[in-house]
Amino acid sequence: MISVRDVSHAYNGDELILKGITFDIEANEKVVLLGTNGCGKSTLLKILNGLISPRTGRFDYGGEPVTPAKLKDSAFNRRFRSEVVLLFQNPDAMLFNPTVFDEIAFGLRQLGIDSVDERVNRWAAEFDLTRYLDRAPFQLSRGEKQKVCLASLLAIEPKVLLLDEPTANLDPRSTGWLVDYLHNIEMTTVITTHNLGMASELCDRTMVLSESHELIYDGRIDDLLGDTDKLIAANLVHVHKHKHGDVEHRHYHIHDWE
Repeated sequence: MISVRDVSHAYNGDELILKGITFDIEANEKVVLLGTNGCGKSTLLKILNGLISPRTGRFDYGGEPVTPAKLKDSAFNRRFRSEVVLLFQNPDAMLFNPTVFDEIAFGLRQLGIDSVDERVNRWAAEFDLTRYLDRAPFQLSRGEKQKVCLASLLAIEPKVLLLDEPTANLDPRSTGWLVDYLHNIEMTTVITTHNLGMASELCDRTMVLSESHELIYDGRIDDLLGDTDKLIAANLVHVHKHKHGDVEHRHYHIHDWE
């Protein structure tokens, strides 16, 4: 479904934020993209969502290249936008409609999808948002805002769901709900995080971007957790002192924070 070949990208000048990235993702496969802040995870998701084009390399979706010229084709653009969606890390960056109802309905209206009211009510019920449909989204908690954003994306029934640090700044209850929901959905899913503990709950396949912006691992999460050298190279483990009674020692700890 997704094919990325030798993709590199830079925003300003020649300093690359992605270097020679190559991978494939099959339909309904779930992948977690691990890496520390600044390694290029968000940039890669924006490429997969067609928001930006790579400086070099090629990104294909469903066997067709995704390029600025291709996205100007109305039929391809409509299909791509209805099938590939991106949940931003900060829900406030996605919310701009006057009510929760309008927020969930926005994508449906833009794509000319029928049965808007029916779909909005169904997805509002799915995410326990029915009582908020007439409320302004900015009045909701962060976890509720995240639910509104996710409902607005899933209402169009996409085939690919891209999520950028989806549990960042969520409270434990909201995080638990989201992890459970993502575990149960059946669609192609790519989730970025630097939380190794959460990664192991979401998928079997993990890709790791290093601080030098290269793909240094693509395989099973269990195998990665046993590869200390790879975890050190990606800055996904750290060392600090701590005590057990009167004994003080140092050893590696995984990054299980957001």
